Amino acid sequence: MRRSSTFALVLLAAVLPACGEADGGADVSTAVPAPEPVFLERASEAGLDFVHHNGAVGDYNYPELLVGGGALLDFDEDGLLDVYLVQSGPVPGAPEAATSAGPAANRPGNRLYRNLGDGTFEEVTDAAGVGDTGYGAGATAADFDRDGLVDLYVTNVGPNRLYRNLGDGSFEDVTEHAGVGDPAWSSSSVFFDYDGDLDLDLFVANYVVWSAGRERPCLGPNGLRNYCNPAEYPPAPDTLYRNDGGGRFTDVSEAAGIRSVAGPGLGVVAADFDGDGLTDLYVANDQAANHLWLNRGDGTFREDALSRGAALNELGQPEAGMGIAVADPDGDGDLDLFLTHLSGETNTFYRNDGAGFFQDVTDEARLGGVSQPYTGFGTSWFDYDGDGILDLFIANGKVTPGDTAAFDYREPNQLLRGTPSGRYEDVSGRAGAALELLEVSRGAAFGDLDNDGDVDIVVVNNEGPARLLRNDVGNVSSWLIVDLCGGGVFDRSAVGSRVTVRAGGRSWARDARPAQSFAVANDPRVHFAFGDIPGVDHIRVDWSHGGVTERSGVPVNSVLRLLAPGGERPAEGVCRDAE
Repeated sequence: MRRSSTFALVLLAAVLPACGEADGGADVSTAVPAPEPVFLERASEAGLDFVHHNGAVGDYNYPELLVGGGALLDFDEDGLLDVYLVQSGPVPGAPEAATSAGPAANRPGNRLYRNLGDGTFEEVTDAAGVGDTGYGAGATAADFDRDGLVDLYVTNVGPNRLYRNLGDGSFEDVTEHAGVGDPAWSSSSVFFDYDGDLDLDLFVANYVVWSAGRERPCLGPNGLRNYCNPAEYPPAPDTLYRNDGGGRFTDVSEAAGIRSVAGPGLGVVAADFDGDGLTDLYVANDQAANHLWLNRGDGTFREDALSRGAALNELGQPEAGMGIAVADPDGDGDLDLFLTHLSGETNTFYRNDGAGFFQDVTDEARLGGVSQPYTGFGTSWFDYDGDGILDLFIANGKVTPGDTAAFDYREPNQLLRGTPSGRYEDVSGRAGAALELLEVSRGAAFGDLDNDGDVDIVVVNNEGPARLLRNDVGNVSSWLIVDLCGGGVFDRSAVGSRVTVRAGGRSWARDARPAQSFAVANDPRVHFAFGDIPGVDHIRVDWSHGGVTERSGVPVNSVLRLLAPGGERPAEGVCRDAE
């Protein structure tokens, strides 16, 4: 099936076994399909009572369409993932916002839910001091000040917020001191060490230059009033902040070359795509060429997406880039990319050749036809069924209501099962009632919320309730979660470190890369599943800051915390079980 591109109204990474190659024939899997249902929706009974509001009052203010994000993070260091959800609410500068009597006006602000370890959550927003009331877009989490505690960065349509974890269950707003309150319409963001100085810098993907005063009447394909196209607004340049230590950052966007070209950025990931040992950046732009910022190693970046095959689809067309997944699904040792797009287009799978050059293999992987009817946002590669092969989840939700006047943007989300051939099978229809919900999904955050060895999903819906999709696949017989504890000298989350596991004659490599998908932070721990393999032979950690840790004879079905070599012993209560 050949793919097409539609210029319409828009808004807007497990490893295969080494022998898993496309053979041109039917897919043959040794894994037993998971029993139904695969996911159970449990938000309400778990105490996640968050309902997102976009502040729409009928004026078609553009930010209303694409917001909805959050973060999974262990803010209290009890070994359990907590949930932070970003609220939007009244649109900034809109005349009606001040008089709106809707729920968003009555209960503004983001929400933090503490994981109690019994399947339920307790809201602790006020005590934690993280109830930002800006027009929220997303969040990311990492240990920016290297004190062994995970911190929180919130992106807004308007000034962003940086919250420093104080270690007593509360956070301090250090935005002004840090100098990272980007005033633009920010979407996704990522902490990473671009200059090799052992601290985490910050990249913020910004979307378009918008204000309520810029809005004008736009019509949809049906001739009715609708939201404007992103091309109606100038693209907002992205921002790179260098961590200078002492809790301060410097905007080095110009000096680093990031401001040499601007695009309407919605998704971003940081990874070493060309294998030179330096961390690069990839930005998904909406209806514009994507950006691949290659790290030169001298403090500057070179944008090279077009020549490396990652700017456009194989037809040479830009697409409506929203979410990004990055992983090594084919097990060849390099990082591939999966991007979500607008309906009428397809989602896109860019395969890395190992040197940082990419080929669009969407159709080969059978990912084109299944995505063309939908508009995708949050996504990730993850092993939902524990067979050792990476699968894909896509959070869908329209950005235009279609040919009717009814504003129905709802769509079902999708679960795509990876097979040994490298192709994907749409198993949404047999994944249970949670995948039958029709909602306007945006952010999707992935992590093992109950530490039972499988990956759960928190979906943030636009103008609707957040959903907790508990993984109930039931056949993950052998698994391991590796929790990399930098502590002291190194950052707690060990962003970018690689874990390689050998078990049963096979090998898997996964990275600690929490910032991907769309406008969310995911579980920073590294998850492995081995099918029916009873034990792990060897583990190797290649730390992002240098050094190697190796272990043998590690028991399966456990959470293993490892301390970086050379790292100072963390403070009491931080990484308390680290070896």
